[in-house]
Amino acid sequence: MRDQDWLADLNRCGGGGAWRREQSLWALWVYRFGRRVDAMPDGVGRRLRTKLYWLMFRGVETFTGISLPKECRIGPGLRIWHFGGVFVNPATVIGAGCTLRQGVTLGNRVEDGPCPVLEDGVELGAYAQVLGGVRLGRGCKVGAMAVVLQDVPAGATAVGNPARILLATSEAGSAVPSGPTAAASDALPSLATGSAASAVSPSHP
Repeated sequence: MRDQDWLADLNRCGGGGAWRREQSLWALWVYRFGRRVDAMPDGVGRRLRTKLYWLMFRGVETFTGISLPKECRIGPGLRIWHFGGVFVNPATVIGAGCTLRQGVTLGNRVEDGPCPVLEDGVELGAYAQVLGGVRLGRGCKVGAMAVVLQDVPAGATAVGNPARILLATSEAGSAVPSGPTAAASDALPSLATGSAASAVSPSHP
């Protein structure tokens, strides 16, 4: 049975033939393979596949410039536009249907420190940096070259260095002002793990 998360990744890129033209899918396939290997019962088969995973991981990381270690948690349907320079810390959590672009970094601010949590449908522009134990709410957008060091509410847009929150959209569809203090992490919904995207960056290549 094929991995449903992998099928969702393929569909975000245009279907089954997309792997031939989308280098980012190579990195995603290796990531999904590593997760399947970790779910296997211990034994010779798992140990051999783990060695194969690390060989493929280093190869695809070097060739594509995309580092997606199997220890991070990535929901189905991840889309990476314009491969290259994408680094995700192993402790990062990415929800379903998220979008990354070239140069994106998701990591900690201090060694062994907490890492970001991206809820479903989050979209990051080129060279955006999200650092530390911050939560990006469902459907929020981060502009190109922004440096995010604080929580971003669901539906909000964050731009700049350090990033400032421009606005959030209420459930009724009206824009409401939002500031740095409006991003309290306890006001954001929890990540919907296991569920099935441009602010300042366009929604196309």
